[in-house]
Amino acid sequence: MSQPKIAPFGAWKSPITADLIVSGMTALIDIFVEGETIYWLEGRPSEGGRNVIVQGTADGDAVDITPRSFNVRTRVHEYGGGAFLIAAETLYFSNFTDQRLYQQVPMAEPQVLTPEAQKRYADAILDSQRDRLICVCEDHAGEGEAKNTLSTVNLNTGEVCELVSGSDFYTSPRLSPDGSQLAWIDWNHPNMPWDGTRLWIATLQTDGTLDKVQCIAGGEEESICAPEWSPEGVLYFVSDRNNWWNLYRFVAGEIECVCDKEAEFGYPHWVFGEKPYTFLTENEIICSYSQNGRSYLAKLDPDAKKLHTLDVPFTSIHSVTAAGERAYFIGGSPTEPTQLVELDLKTLNCKTLKKSSTIECNPDYFSLPEAIAFPTEAGKTAYGWFYPPQNKDYQPPEGTLPPLLVKSHGGPTAATSASFNLRIQYWTSRGFAFVDVNYGGSTGYGREYRQRLQKKWGIVDVDDCTNVAQYLVKEGRVDGDKLAIAGGSAGGYTTLAALTFKDVFKAGASYYGVSDLEVLAKDTHKFESRYLDSLIGKYPEEKHIYEERSPIHFTDRLSCPVIFFQGLEDEVVPPNQAEMMVEAIEKKGLPVAYVSFAGEQHGFRRAENIKRALDGEFYFYSRVFGFQPAEAIEPIKIMNRE
Repeated sequence: MSQPKIAPFGAWKSPITADLIVSGMTALIDIFVEGETIYWLEGRPSEGGRNVIVQGTADGDAVDITPRSFNVRTRVHEYGGGAFLIAAETLYFSNFTDQRLYQQVPMAEPQVLTPEAQKRYADAILDSQRDRLICVCEDHAGEGEAKNTLSTVNLNTGEVCELVSGSDFYTSPRLSPDGSQLAWIDWNHPNMPWDGTRLWIATLQTDGTLDKVQCIAGGEEESICAPEWSPEGVLYFVSDRNNWWNLYRFVAGEIECVCDKEAEFGYPHWVFGEKPYTFLTENEIICSYSQNGRSYLAKLDPDAKKLHTLDVPFTSIHSVTAAGERAYFIGGSPTEPTQLVELDLKTLNCKTLKKSSTIECNPDYFSLPEAIAFPTEAGKTAYGWFYPPQNKDYQPPEGTLPPLLVKSHGGPTAATSASFNLRIQYWTSRGFAFVDVNYGGSTGYGREYRQRLQKKWGIVDVDDCTNVAQYLVKEGRVDGDKLAIAGGSAGGYTTLAALTFKDVFKAGASYYGVSDLEVLAKDTHKFESRYLDSLIGKYPEEKHIYEERSPIHFTDRLSCPVIFFQGLEDEVVPPNQAEMMVEAIEKKGLPVAYVSFAGEQHGFRRAENIKRALDGEFYFYSRVFGFQPAEAIEPIKIMNRE
């Protein structure tokens, strides 16, 4: 065995290249099981970010159901999700190009169902007794913000009719097994769905209209999600009324907690169609839950209120469904890429049906995450996952410490996990340390932790991201003169705010990040149009706070280089957010780079753009921190740098 070479951190040659990452990368998005047949949705960067429905076959193979001219993706709430349904051996899906609903018998050509209109559809269910779909409909035809409703779609004529309206947002229409009752969730501005939602139930009459409509749970200070009917017609749902998103049911007019645990059995509603639990029988539930940043799979007896955690080798689990004696879910671990898993519930043997990555790489190049809890402001504790540099072929010069890349996740009401991520390994295998921060406001640690960010976005998150960097410097694990921070969307705002209002980091990368909160308050899509009320304050009444926390107004405080990446069709964070900041930094004379991508929206889906952004960020840091990359990388134009 050859001895490791001695080379500076950052200058290590790695087999985990951007080309390798995007060449074998597939996003696993959603699962449906009908009878003994499983279907799932794949996102493919190699096909321009197209989403494809795939059917598993009896012999273990997989076949594409979606023709190449279709892209199964909805833009309801812009983030989408819940884009397809399989019921009665027929597929129903939203096509990205025209946002119309289509129906398809597997292996046949899809047939358009809904008329051409400025409408989008998501989270559909089949009402077979009335020959229709019930779904969330978002209508962009009128003036002002889009109108959201629960609507029906006639399967014979395609006619779309409103069923429930009057609230700002709807999700999760769920039909009882006998077709007699409908449950759903709604909420109104300025709440986000993780702040306060309401759970409704109504009787469906023979003509399809609703009767005896009643709100059974929720309100301004309770977040309800994931309603589902048991096989015998009992309504279950997830609520955070006890600080944690726990599982409840509605029986004989009363609400009963069936699993009281300091853990999260639900997710923030960023996308439609999340499945945290499923029924095997009336008294057997397969569910996933999150605790201290890690996911678990469990079997729950709701009558006995007994939860039995299953021994499976996955630390990130979602989209749980089941059929017979088998459960299916999308799972990942620190050493295995995200994969579609079939679990035999008798033997607990796991079978991989599809991996999100086909890349084969020596695990000696992989850095394993370490859960860290670190001190932050007001004597509180925040959390993250720390990855030290790791490459079997190299060791650093004696007495040197690695540069650190701090990752601030998006949302900001979201979370990071320890699931295997080749993009993280890209950095650590080149000699960077990496820390993924679950700053205050992140999900997975209860409602109280989630609400640390109330009125304090740009403060709590920034403090936590800077404090974790200083903590790791103090622990002697990273070089205090080589600290960088990067993030996308809301994480991009945290990045820019940390670079502007703190003097800790020496470089940063903003991916479609917010620089002017006031512009965002005036110019974003409906779903997030009042999000800033809770994160910052009411606008325009508290305009001064928006100005005080907007990096664009304080570029004079910036003292380090920044690179920006931006999709030119982004409606969540429009391109002008990045462009204003780039212009201001360029005028200040600091090194700055701007990389824009035509055809990309909020988040990059095309392989060539994912590669360009990853390599471009690394190239930028090489110029800032003064190391020579081991591989040739296409240069990025850096303004104000000789």
